[in-house]
Amino acid sequence: MNWDLYMVLAGCAAFLVGLSKGGLPAIGMLAVPILSLVMSPVQAAVMLLPIYVISDMMGIYLYRRDFSAPNLRILLPAGVFGVFIGWLTAAMVSDRAITFLIGAVGVAFCLNAWLRKNVNAAPQPVHAGRGWFWGTLAGFTSFISHAGAPPYQVYMLPQKLSKAEFAGTSTIVFAVINAAKILPYQNLRPYSLDMLHSAALLVPFALVGAVSGAYLTRRLADVWFFRIVQGGLFVVSLKLMDDALRA
Repeated sequence: MNWDLYMVLAGCAAFLVGLSKGGLPAIGMLAVPILSLVMSPVQAAVMLLPIYVISDMMGIYLYRRDFSAPNLRILLPAGVFGVFIGWLTAAMVSDRAITFLIGAVGVAFCLNAWLRKNVNAAPQPVHAGRGWFWGTLAGFTSFISHAGAPPYQVYMLPQKLSKAEFAGTSTIVFAVINAAKILPYQNLRPYSLDMLHSAALLVPFALVGAVSGAYLTRRLADVWFFRIVQGGLFVVSLKLMDDALRA
């Protein structure tokens, strides 16, 4: 493997992970595809988990006062339950089918949001049933390939929270989900010292990304923030569908 090319792509992937923890959640889903240019997707997902976990700590600090407590009471246990299901079914689930399904859900959601006539619909309230369904799916798909953003956003975006509250809730939910993935990943795909060392080299990129993401989030107008989030979700969802079809 070309070490220089690896560091460029891995640094870019880590920076995108950091951006997602700074408030632009869909952006982080591009990290695994980028790193997959120099290693297998499975190895890329394993490599990036420590980066996600460390970036989560920065994200929680940046948004420690901005979150939706009612949503957290639903999404945190649901997300951990989704990780548990992913662990139990790791040997039985087709990564290709799940990847395509999640991409299709994300595309359908964005098209519905952009094409519906009643664009000024009232915000949807917190709903335990929908929260558990989409939260569990987010935990499950995050376990499979760090692709938890589409199902999470399908549930959260219709609530029309403030951008800071949306970003903070996202950061806390996925921090807990990523922490729940540590033991299963170690059990299924044990980390080596070389892998941990390589991940450690990427931490500065991720931390810069987290601070940059928070800076952009707090300074973007609400309408542009959610346009960027939805646009990122749409692009990443198309990428997931394309990856599944090419696999």
